[in-house]
Parts: sequence; C-alpha cells; structure tokens
Amino acid sequence: MDGACALWGESASGVNRRRDGRRAPHGCVCRPLTAPRAAVRHTSEALDTTLCASAALLLRLHFIFSLSPKDASMSDDDLRHDDDGKPNPVINAISNAVASLRADDDMLALAKAHESLHPKAIEKLEVAEARRQPTAADAVNALLQQQGRSTRPEDLVPGVRTSEISVDGAAGALPATVYTPEGMGPLPVVLYFHGGGWVIADRKVYDGGARGLAKASGAIVVSVDYRQAPEHRFPAAWDDALAAYRWLGANAASLGGDPSRLALAGESAGGNLAVATAIAARDAGLTPPRHVLSVYPVAQTSLNTESYIENAIAKPLNRAMVKWFVEHLVRSDDDLKDTRLQLIDAQLAGLPSVTLINARLDPLRSDGAKLEDALNTAGVPVERREYEGVAHEFFGAAAVLEKAREAQAFAGARLREAFTR
Repeated sequence: MDGACALWGESASGVNRRRDGRRAPHGCVCRPLTAPRAAVRHTSEALDTTLCASAALLLRLHFIFSLSPKDASMSDDDLRHDDDGKPNPVINAISNAVASLRADDDMLALAKAHESLHPKAIEKLEVAEARRQPTAADAVNALLQQQGRSTRPEDLVPGVRTSEISVDGAAGALPATVYTPEGMGPLPVVLYFHGGGWVIADRKVYDGGARGLAKASGAIVVSVDYRQAPEHRFPAAWDDALAAYRWLGANAASLGGDPSRLALAGESAGGNLAVATAIAARDAGLTPPRHVLSVYPVAQTSLNTESYIENAIAKPLNRAMVKWFVEHLVRSDDDLKDTRLQLIDAQLAGLPSVTLINARLDPLRSDGAKLEDALNTAGVPVERREYEGVAHEFFGAAAVLEKAREAQAFAGARLREAFTR
C-alpha cells in the first residue's frame, strides 16, 4: 500500500500499527495522527492522488474556459506559469491549499519562508537565472532569522570543523568541503554529492545535509561539486563522481580518514550519483564502499509514476521542474535508457548495504520505492524510510524541521553500523 488508509498508521519508530495500537498489515505506510489536525490530515492523505489529479484538471479547465483559443491550446507546462517566470496564481493557490492539508506545521513554516523570498518558476527560466533563485538553504536561514536564531552553521551543528580542498575529477580539479567531526582518528569517510537536478545548486547549498551527517555518523564527510549541465551534459557528473571516489580511496588518510572504511551518500540528483558510483566502483575493481546512503534519489526516468502524478504541483520540487532538469541534462532520448539514470534496471547485485530516505510530499517518492524493490530483487540489503508531512529538500533542514533531525539521526546510525562491520 502506498497511501493512507482509514484505520492503519505507522508509529514514530516506523512500526506499522493500528490507530488503536495494534500491529498493522505488512506494507501500510500511514502513521498515527494527533488531534486537532488528525482528521483533516488523515482525509488529505487518503485523497492525495485525487486532490492532486483534480488540481491538474481544474488548472486545465480554468484556462480552457477563461482564456483565448490560442491560450487553451498551449501545453500543460506552458500553462503552468506566466511568461515572466512568476508562479501562475491559480496553480500556486492550489499547491498551497493542498500543502496546508498535507504538510507538518514546521514544514509549512519553511515553505512560507521560501515563498517570502519570491522564487520564480525554475522550469520557465533560462539556466543562469534558475541558478540565482532562492534555495531551500536560503529559506532555512530566513526562517531562523524570523525565529531570532543564529544562522551560523557552526552554531547549528557544533563540533564539526570544515576545510576547503580540491579533488581530482574526470576532467580537472573539483572543489570540495571537508567536514570533520570530533573524535579519535582515523575516521570513516563519506563522499557526499549534492542535489540540484545536475543543473543548479552546489555543495554550499547542501551544507546542512553534509554537516549534519558528519555529526550524526561520526565520519568525515567530503562534499564535492561536479560538472553540471547544460555546459557539461550526461554523463559528465557521473564521470566526476567516480573520479572523486577513486581520489578519495587514495587520499583518505591525508584527511585523517581510514581508506578501508568509505561510504557514498547524496541527495536527489546526488542520491542517484551515490548509487551509480557504487555500481561503477564495483565494476572498476575499486575499494567497495561500506554503505550507500541515498536521500530521495532519481532512480528512473518516467515522469508518470504514482508520486509524480500525486505531487505534480508540489513545492519545492514539481513534475515540470524535473522535466526541465532532464531536458538540460541529456544529449538525446537514448540517454534516458542508460542505467546510470535508469538505476532500477542496473546490475545491482553485489552492492553494499543501502539506506533510502524519502519524503511523502515529493515527486521522487516512488523512485525510492522502485529502487528498494530492485535492490531487494538483487539481494542487496536495503532499508527505506519514508517521512510523512515533509517535502523534497527536507533532509538538510534539521535546524528547523523535526523530521529532518530524525532522518539525519537514522542515516547516521545506519552508517555507524556499516562502519563497524
């Protein structure tokens, strides 16, 4: 079951139980709810797909009956936003209304903080302008300022020091940030890949996830930038990721790390790179990583999964944005069949243990579920945890989101366990 049900819930510990406390049937992913929002939240979860499909239909009908024939003949992606890049007011209102029913209170506060920064619709922008849009990290800082709290990373995650280095990529040096937690060395080392659809963002935008993971896992985290599209289309980022892992195996000791205890991690596009690099490292005969942490990864190339339809107008990531990223990434449609993108069709046998983290309100949620199934079929140990009430990009927002703190703690525990085997 991939949706809510009337009776069954999932406890905070992840154990499926009835709302009256008894254990639920296998596969139910709903969680118990607390008053006074329980009834409203439950209703919204049970109607997730219906609400979002209805939203798309309402949007289409709005334009068909209120605009000119020329406008009515435009594609859904053209209708989604105004030409100046500002979010279409109709779709924006529907998206916000659905979010108010489905999202946790702290997630809603973060979404409102992001909205206050007036982001444009990335899928309607040129790449240069898309890269200038306010990020999830900007939204976290805005919310912290509203709360009268420090925005200094060192205050938010104490006990982790940073340094800037360069690592060898496939076509030249790549900038990287090293996060070193307190502890006796040599420490395990995690190579971390940021998100951004392989087109936007960088390691600094994803500081919250990498820094938090260093603290939670007790491992050195090396967060590396990689070449981005459209300047460097597929598979440039994948080539850089493998080259960076090769470099780390040879240089971990110089960072105070243990070259025999390496791991791969990443978020979104970076979650894909983490898994793909583990496959490439296996095929190249490199030191295998002890573990792979993949946070809401891109695991396949269809835009018609259940969660893509259900969360077609979600924030901060929607279906149209993913299409925009892919169009700037690939050289031709043939690339969409490549198993570095279509991970669920890759040869996965022989990979180390994998942790998958997903958000309920995310177009990529089904990608995680499909990858879990593929890994299980290949005999790879995998544990996937899905967090309700939060959206894409939640993992790095531990300063303001309870579910992010839980997810980082879970990821850290999984890495610690793998490093001690």
